[in-house]
Amino acid sequence: MRLIVAAPLVAVMGFAGLALTESARQTARASDLGQLAQLGAEAGGLAHRLQYERIVAADLLTRGAPDQQDAFADATTATDAAVAGYRRQRARVPAGAAAEQAVLPRIDAALANLAPLRAQVRTAERASVSAMTFSYRIVIADLLGLRESVTLGVVEPRIADGIRASAALSKVAEAVGQQQVAVLRAVTAGQVTPALQQDITAARTGVTEASLAFQALARPAWQGWWEQAGSGENALRLQRLLDQVARTAAGDRLELDLGTWLTATQQWAVRLAELRLRVDGAVLDDIRAAHADQRRRTVVEAAAALLALLLTALVTWAVARQITRRLRRLRDAANAVAFERLPQVVARLQEPDSASVDPDDLARRQAVDALEVSGDDEIGEVGQAFNAVHRAAVRTAAEQAVMRANTAEIFIHLSRREQRLVDAVLAQVDRVERDETDPDRLHQLYALDNLATRMGRINASLLVLGGVGVGRVRHHDVPLPQVLQAAQSQIEHYARIRLGLVDGDVAVAAESVDEVVHLLAELMENATGYSPPATEAWVTGRSLGDRVIVQISDEGVGLPPLRRQQLNDLLAQPPAIDVATVRAMGLVVVGQLATRLGAAVQLRSGPRRGTIAEVALPAALLRLLPPEEFLLTPERPSRRAARATVASPVVPATVVPAGARPAVAPAGARPAPQPWAGGPAADRALPVAPVFQPASSAAAAPTEELIIFDQVNHWFQADRPGDDASWAGPADDAWRTAARADEPRVAGTTTSGLPRRQPQEHLVPGGVPAPRQATEHRDPARVATAMAAYARGVAGRRTNLITN
Repeated sequence: MRLIVAAPLVAVMGFAGLALTESARQTARASDLGQLAQLGAEAGGLAHRLQYERIVAADLLTRGAPDQQDAFADATTATDAAVAGYRRQRARVPAGAAAEQAVLPRIDAALANLAPLRAQVRTAERASVSAMTFSYRIVIADLLGLRESVTLGVVEPRIADGIRASAALSKVAEAVGQQQVAVLRAVTAGQVTPALQQDITAARTGVTEASLAFQALARPAWQGWWEQAGSGENALRLQRLLDQVARTAAGDRLELDLGTWLTATQQWAVRLAELRLRVDGAVLDDIRAAHADQRRRTVVEAAAALLALLLTALVTWAVARQITRRLRRLRDAANAVAFERLPQVVARLQEPDSASVDPDDLARRQAVDALEVSGDDEIGEVGQAFNAVHRAAVRTAAEQAVMRANTAEIFIHLSRREQRLVDAVLAQVDRVERDETDPDRLHQLYALDNLATRMGRINASLLVLGGVGVGRVRHHDVPLPQVLQAAQSQIEHYARIRLGLVDGDVAVAAESVDEVVHLLAELMENATGYSPPATEAWVTGRSLGDRVIVQISDEGVGLPPLRRQQLNDLLAQPPAIDVATVRAMGLVVVGQLATRLGAAVQLRSGPRRGTIAEVALPAALLRLLPPEEFLLTPERPSRRAARATVASPVVPATVVPAGARPAVAPAGARPAPQPWAGGPAADRALPVAPVFQPASSAAAAPTEELIIFDQVNHWFQADRPGDDASWAGPADDAWRTAARADEPRVAGTTTSGLPRRQPQEHLVPGGVPAPRQATEHRDPARVATAMAAYARGVAGRRTNLITN
């Protein structure tokens, strides 16, 4: 409602403001015009005084009588009074006036030079009549130019014509003054020279042109004033003198009484000045009247604008109140549709059974009660349009849901078909690997095995995008180290993955093992794929009680902050299935799996370079292992157990050979015991995944391979008595000393009766000297070669050993 009321008010205020601004501008312009017209009148009076001073100065320079000095002094005094009046009015002129730009500075400079000019006239040193009169003529011309410039920007023709008529009278007076000086010079010279005759003719022509200009611009009353000024005995006498001057030819002597000439022309100049004053007064009255009218008009316009503003406010408020009530009802209904009904529909369309929805039927049923349309005006049309938009939105959302569901079904069916083929390929590769003895060919088979494993991971990614799980069901929890090794075995650059500190006392729940492995494999694939080939990616897994933090760090160039934030947003809220989702399938699958598992995945910048992918597995996915399943026992294994361990080669945790499957225990399997090497080197060693054997293997008869290794082991143990005797080592004495620590021996008692013991009696002597070995990086090719050699040895065994 405020906007509806404010818009017309702003419009009315805007137009009223424009009108009032223009009226105020016109009022200010009328006031400025009055000041400029008054300045022009002062300039006309100053020009008249300078004209009189000029003729007196010329008379002084030509005749030089003492009474002429007094006349010049009186003329300068009158001129100074006119200059003072001009300067007072000059100060009142507003800044930026049109005449001020060029004329006024020149007039100010010329008036400042009057004093030196007068000094030359008084002393008559190096002063000529022509030079002196030219100086006066320049000042007077600028003053007359100022009078004409006042008309610039005047809109009222009556006022502009009056100012021009007054300026024409000033020009008549100036032409008369120039004629006075020319005749004075001709009389003094004794003859009329061609130059003087030309000046006299030009001055007479100027009088005629200026007189005609005044009569053309003058009002009827002013023309009467002009005729009165030009009549009478003085006017007739001046006319006879002018005719006598005009009849004198060049080179002839001008027979003229100089005193009579000066008196007659000066009387004419005075009458012209009086006429100019009357015209200037009339023009100023017109300007004041126009100013008053403009000011009254401005006040009336302001009152009218205020009244219009009030009426507009009342009418607009009444109309807006009715409109806003309907708009509020329409808004509330639209908000209910936009924020409640439509989101509910879209949420229902996200469910798996949305593929069977009919978009047209759903849109028709949802749009029945969308908005209640009231009226057939524009607001009612808006409601109908919103209903149409709602129907289109519901139909589009349903169509998109159907399309997404169909796409997901396509992904699922294609993935399952492809997975069957991949499983068949893996089974075939396993059979070929089992019988292959050539190291190079076996290495190629391992590469093929790894490639097929990666294809299986891609199929599993399609299943995830299709909205279902990985699909494999397990019955036993898997320790975290084996989960990491299983994820490592599913990527291309598995040899560049290094396992750091991994807590072995925690396992992943059986129902979530494959999805966690898939999530970690995708992150490992990114870490190795977006880092230099010569670098390694480190993986750590630490248990924090209520969760497990797995960090995968690479040594790549890293990600810009903006791009990293975009990827983190994608991981937190994975998008729906589209082309962009398939292109960036790895991180989208990670986000989908993290959402299904309730895990949190975040990308962070590395401490120096690269990127760290941090996975937080919640407690719902974790199981704590009992100590007997992850702690290494201090008991010495027997030779039979040692043979059982040797018969099942263990792949180091730092390198998983190509084609190795995740080290996940099948149903009914148990971990084989692992040897333990003590010392600092063992503390830094990476955890070794236990190798699972069938649960019935301990009671089964020895196979041919076990017989061979039993014979080999018998050769190395031939010098030791007893088949099952414990092995001896340099740390046995230390173990025996430590065993006696629970039976302390008292050496005596103190004075207070407390037992006294021998210091450092139970300190374990010596220690097991551990060889200093660096962590060895085993080449997968060398491991494959060793396994091929082992296979050839088994194939070429001697038959007599089996019978024995």
